[in-house]
Amino acid sequence: MVVFKGKVWKFGDNISTDLMMPGFAVLAGKLTVEEAKKWCMYSNRPGWAEQVRPGDILVAGKNLGCGSSRNPAPILKALGISVVIAESMARIFFRNCINSGLPVLIAPGISAFVDEGNEIEVNIETGEIKNLTKGTTMKAKPLPDFMMEILKEGGIEPYLIKRL
Repeated sequence: MVVFKGKVWKFGDNISTDLMMPGFAVLAGKLTVEEAKKWCMYSNRPGWAEQVRPGDILVAGKNLGCGSSRNPAPILKALGISVVIAESMARIFFRNCINSGLPVLIAPGISAFVDEGNEIEVNIETGEIKNLTKGTTMKAKPLPDFMMEILKEGGIEPYLIKRL
């Protein structure tokens, strides 16, 4: 699927992987993704994980995924986040999302383009983002073809298994 439609959850700048996956919850024991997902964003917005619905879209400001190299993409996927869009993001977070099969776009101007709760439609292949609530459209940088192939397979592991 290359087009996603959902409700926006908006976060600010410098949302680290430590905020997405708080150490007290994730590192304290061997939690499964299903067990860990209830703690996603807990340090930044307690109770957020219980409010997310399948298909929702995470939008953030600059420097999303900074900090440690924890990979929160499987947890975001388990919560039902369909796509992540940010003004800018850490390279390792970007690639962890792609490799985990979670669509992600870099879209300078996205923070001003959406408000929390807006419904948007995102085409990750073309980079087109439609704010259905406001009736406006913007363009993000589309993903390269090889990243689209990885996403269409569900992540790097199924992509490699199919090709090896």
